[in-house]
Amino acid sequence: MAQSTGNLVDQIAQLNAARTLVLGDSAFYPQIVNGVLPIIGARSRLELRRWGAEFLAETFSSPALAPAQKEQLAATALQTLRETLELPEKDTVTLKHIVEAAASLYPLVFRHIINHPEDSTVWENMTAIKDDILRRWDTSPFSVKVCCIKFVQRVVQVQTHGLTDPRRPEQNETSLAIVPRNHSLLSLPYLEAEASGLLDRLLSVFQEDASDPLLVNATLNSLAILIRTRQSIGNKIINAILSFVPARQARTPVTPAVRVGVKSMERTARALMINIMKRNPSHPLASKMQQHIERLMQSRIETVDDSSKKRGLPIEPTDGLDNSKRAKLDAESPPLIKVSPLPPGPVSYSQLYTLTDDTGLSSFDVKQLPVDLLVKIVVPVLARVDQSVLQQAVDGVRMRYQTLQKQQAAQPPPATGEEEDDDYEPEYQPMDVAEPAAEQEDALSAEPVDLQPDLVSLGPFVLPQPPPLSENEAAEIGRSAVGRVFDMLASSGVAPNTGKGKGQQHLGFSRLAGSTFDRDAWVTLLTRLATRAPAGLEVDNKKNDQDPSSKRSTISDSIRETLYRYILEDFRGRVNVGIMWLNEEWYNDRIQMKFTASQRAEEDEESSVPLHYDQWSLRLLDGFLPYLDSRDTKIFIRFLSEIPEVTIPITKRVASLAKDPERVNLCIQSLLYLIMFRPPAREMCLNAVEDVYQTYEESRPAAGKVLARWRPQSTAVQQAQPEQQSTLVSRTVESENNTPVANGA
Repeated sequence: MAQSTGNLVDQIAQLNAARTLVLGDSAFYPQIVNGVLPIIGARSRLELRRWGAEFLAETFSSPALAPAQKEQLAATALQTLRETLELPEKDTVTLKHIVEAAASLYPLVFRHIINHPEDSTVWENMTAIKDDILRRWDTSPFSVKVCCIKFVQRVVQVQTHGLTDPRRPEQNETSLAIVPRNHSLLSLPYLEAEASGLLDRLLSVFQEDASDPLLVNATLNSLAILIRTRQSIGNKIINAILSFVPARQARTPVTPAVRVGVKSMERTARALMINIMKRNPSHPLASKMQQHIERLMQSRIETVDDSSKKRGLPIEPTDGLDNSKRAKLDAESPPLIKVSPLPPGPVSYSQLYTLTDDTGLSSFDVKQLPVDLLVKIVVPVLARVDQSVLQQAVDGVRMRYQTLQKQQAAQPPPATGEEEDDDYEPEYQPMDVAEPAAEQEDALSAEPVDLQPDLVSLGPFVLPQPPPLSENEAAEIGRSAVGRVFDMLASSGVAPNTGKGKGQQHLGFSRLAGSTFDRDAWVTLLTRLATRAPAGLEVDNKKNDQDPSSKRSTISDSIRETLYRYILEDFRGRVNVGIMWLNEEWYNDRIQMKFTASQRAEEDEESSVPLHYDQWSLRLLDGFLPYLDSRDTKIFIRFLSEIPEVTIPITKRVASLAKDPERVNLCIQSLLYLIMFRPPAREMCLNAVEDVYQTYEESRPAAGKVLARWRPQSTAVQQAQPEQQSTLVSRTVESENNTPVANGA
């Protein structure tokens, strides 16, 4: 046993000597790593495994070792790390260093697989290590959890789209942007979805009621690089941080450890947002981040703030003695204030509140001092004023005021020649008495100039009616009102989640559409004003306005036009608005068609109702289709899946995406989703896929798979195999003769 211990000490000493060698010269890294791996494998002793995991983590994070050499060493190191990770013996130190090494290896292995898709064993080892780490994330000790957070940050960074430079592709960072579309091992939709889920899991620490400050700080520190390098998810991360208030994480009882944890989370969040604004002062969320920084500085709970201060003053009178103690201890009473009586005659407010007899102080005009200087003087003086003296001053002013009230009540009112009609009531009924016409003529002829009537009769006053608005004025006022509402949408936010079981967010169909006063409520109000408010009026307009030149723009059309422009300004962020609007249009069209059919049956008259869903759905598609790319697949599929009806013109618009070879996959995936999950539109979408297959040659590999699955009897599918065999010959003939070759598609 002693000999075994001695051998272990010698081995550790030799390994430390090798580490010192590579730290001095990085050229020895490949030789040392390949020589060390058999010694630190899964079958070695625990001490050797610990040393090996730490050495590998240090090796692959070293900036002295070139990335190309790290990529070569990664394949051999992954197998050793996987075998050590799968051991039943779970050592915390070894596990922590393995996770650190995996965080450094993941971008290297990802780039290696992009360039060498045939090396599937390396990717299988990396995937197994990643799955094992993600399973241990929640159950491991805190030291391992912090390393898992760093590993997840690297996975999200690699599996999202980054910026690329076509001029220097060798310097592009590792991301989904450099992965070929038809890669045999890497599936772009799957990797992107996995990254989105891991990011949500990473941000969930900000939504929990009680999170550990260590994990929160580690998450905040790891998110900085994602915000800086991944603009597609930067705003999502910042919004999650803005909703996080560290003061809510304080648990009772508030111990010194809890206070330190809350302050550390506040400082880390504040430092993160300050660095973001320093790097990009014109960031669209800069104002919100500045407000959140100020909120963090003011949101410390009272227990945390008060406990860090000195002990408060005792609850005693200001002079230290109350009346009972003063009488027993023969202590001196506070000085009494002399309140002089007011002078006779009218009294001003200045005289009422002046208690000093000093002429200089009484005549000083305080208005000559600036307001900020007065605040600096008055606030400290009021903080140090004697409470008994202040109470005496208030009682003296109160006595003066009561004396003035008694004097004014005792004085008789001044005699006037006319009675003042102070209690005039608009409902007063005139007391005119009808007089004979002859007496009225005599009274008018006499014209008594010097005499005033004793009773003046007043009739009820009625405001004149405003002049009627013209149609153009009413339409202009309506458009301005709609414009103001859309201006409010930019400043209003989404209603906060008040918790489970609270508010109307969990009421489903029982909720009220516009009761939350947030952005969704205003959008609901606008869409229903555009669709339901003019319901039944457009039919009459169609009957009366037979001349097309007499058609006028209505307020509903103005709202629709403004909604259309509002959605196209930021389609990716406002796709919910478009879906809500089109659902309202479709619902209104169906209700109007039903009502018109019943009215036609009763009146035996031919009437029609204008339908808006088809028109505006196609116009909205034409507006944003030119700007879609492969990254918008999820957004576009969601739009097509949630609109109420898919028509033939809509499928033709979707099929037009295949004109661009880079958007063929977007077109086929969108139509495939509709085929699978919208059976009423399946035949239309299959016709569109078959048309795309026959029209665009680039779409045939993807479209052929769909047709082979859902329409195997199609002529295009039956001729797909001969066509693939003759593609090269067809292209050659076409290039020579400059004439299209019939390929039977």
